[in-house]
Amino acid sequence: MDSASILHFAQTISGCFSNHQQAKAEPSKFAHINIFFRPFPWETFRGPWFYSEQSYDYDPWRPYRQGVHQLINADDHLVMLNFGLRNGIRTAGAGSRPELLSGIVVDDLLPRPGCAMVFRQKEDGSFRGEVEPGCKCLIPRDGQLTYLVSEVDFGKDHWLSRDRGFDPSTHAYLWGSEHGPLRFSRSHRYGDHLDKAWLQNIHEIS
Repeated sequence: MDSASILHFAQTISGCFSNHQQAKAEPSKFAHINIFFRPFPWETFRGPWFYSEQSYDYDPWRPYRQGVHQLINADDHLVMLNFGLRNGIRTAGAGSRPELLSGIVVDDLLPRPGCAMVFRQKEDGSFRGEVEPGCKCLIPRDGQLTYLVSEVDFGKDHWLSRDRGFDPSTHAYLWGSEHGPLRFSRSHRYGDHLDKAWLQNIHEIS
């Protein structure tokens, strides 16, 4: 992708998204969740990186998912490598309190092999992503190892996502939303300050 498309991706994914309307309409099926994507200052890792966090609205200081992501250009698509945090409790709540990210260093990152997300831009300027192929994004769930199938569609004002878990041996469905995708609306933008300088030295892979 060219630099304009990459920058558009970075600006679009950076923000807070809430499924408040979905949870309000169907409270028995959907909890109220907030998703945060915060771009790191370029100087933190000397490249385009993001912090992500998902938390229930009633408990923002105990996110149930945290991640750090490196953005990589791969010609006709973008890849976001996925890392966990060695001591995530130190940055819990950083989605709304970005100053908590200031202490993160490379040694804090734990690679999540097989869990990169692959994104392609759609004709309307939004993006669709899915976990890399291979069924290798392994996640323990209820005492059993499963592999993750994750699908995301996001744009200027929306975010749709669906995560499902499958048995690595039989590929049988084991967990995930039984009521369709989570539907979010953007509540805040965090990427309007990003520019081409922020993208310098972005890695390219084939």
